[in-house]
Amino acid sequence: MLSFRSIPVAAVAALLLVSGEVRAGSPDAGPELPPGFSASEDDGPPDASAVLDAEGQTAAGPATKAPAAKAGAPEGKDKAPQAKPGGPEAKGAEQAGAPDSPGAPGTVQLEGQMEVVPPVPQGPPPWGSLAILGKEVAPGEVRELSLRISESFSGSGVEIPVVAIRGEKRGPTLCLTAGIHGDELNGVEIVREMVDQTRARGLAGTIIAVPIANLHGFQGSSRYLPDRRDLNRFFPGKARGNTASRIAFEIFQNVIRHCDKLIDLHTGSFHRSNLPQIRADLKDPGNLALAKAFGATVIVHNSGGKGTLRRAAQDAGIPAIIYEAGEPMRFQAQEIKRGVFGVRNVLVNLGMIKGSRVNLGEQRIFYETRWVRAERGGILVNEVRLGDEVREGDILGTITDPIRKGKSVVVSPYRGRVIGMVLAPVMIPGYAAFHIGIPGNKPVDTDDTIDQDRPE
Repeated sequence: MLSFRSIPVAAVAALLLVSGEVRAGSPDAGPELPPGFSASEDDGPPDASAVLDAEGQTAAGPATKAPAAKAGAPEGKDKAPQAKPGGPEAKGAEQAGAPDSPGAPGTVQLEGQMEVVPPVPQGPPPWGSLAILGKEVAPGEVRELSLRISESFSGSGVEIPVVAIRGEKRGPTLCLTAGIHGDELNGVEIVREMVDQTRARGLAGTIIAVPIANLHGFQGSSRYLPDRRDLNRFFPGKARGNTASRIAFEIFQNVIRHCDKLIDLHTGSFHRSNLPQIRADLKDPGNLALAKAFGATVIVHNSGGKGTLRRAAQDAGIPAIIYEAGEPMRFQAQEIKRGVFGVRNVLVNLGMIKGSRVNLGEQRIFYETRWVRAERGGILVNEVRLGDEVREGDILGTITDPIRKGKSVVVSPYRGRVIGMVLAPVMIPGYAAFHIGIPGNKPVDTDDTIDQDRPE
């Protein structure tokens, strides 16, 4: 009998139909085609011993023909024995990589020929070092870096500290920023404690921490930069802008661009205190998920004023939230503790560390907030505290005239919860005194919810 290896496929098919000698499953019949494959219509003489590698190159030499059957021999006497399914012969033939094996890498054997199988798609590149601020941070490494943001009045460089923690395993990059307002200290301590507690060995992903973004203000115990500008009104900044814009540009381009998620840490502004809360543009699903993961008992819709860091991050496609807690110019243990627990909750939620989330209490979402303002000048005596539930018509405080002893009351026009309030008792008409979170079903943008950090 002729060997089918030396004649075209079309001729083989004709012989099969005429002679009927080759049975399904015999060695010369070739393997059955996998589902979805079909024999080529190429009539050229294929070399059955040729094996194509993943690059499409011929890997084997010329074929060795099997001896022809002897004339008059009993049917099947000189044929090669068939391998039983599951037997050692079958197992040996199925080993991947054998030159004539149908299972050779990158090939599929058809009737009398070979077809190249497309290479298996490669996965993500290996988890390697992080290139940041001109340095390489290797997996499993914690590195203290610095970012030159400006110069002092003496001409020396001003550099802010940056800490990069590169986990041993692949994961997202979470950025923590604090001290954008130089007098807000609770966030600085939250970042310090998180860096101190986090080990690169047990981390999947990367943490980039900026504990003091506004070093000028921090050194002078000031909310603002030396030119009296608010750094948190100039992001993402400009390379050739004013002082605040240049500093914002350096921070955003060299640090924030690396982030997948951002948590910006703040306190209340001048003479004000905030109930621990998360602020975010809740119209963005990524922000809402990040806010809920933090676990704060109060989540407030706030679309963010133009130039704020989280607004710029959000515009760049980075989910971003603010943790607001306490008052400026002091460390407050409970507010700091809640902040550390909240950041840790986010790490657990993102799969960056193992463990259980800390329950900080029942979460309430306020889609609208309003400031209640003084209508008279004088000395304010508060009748409510942070976190109190109030109804429409409740008295929030009393303003007393220090000279004539006249009194006027500050009444809440809303039902909700006190999430922020003034600490300084001296009032003039229009001064923001009480911040009320108002329940609702969907985000409402007002002057207060657009820019809650500037209630004046």
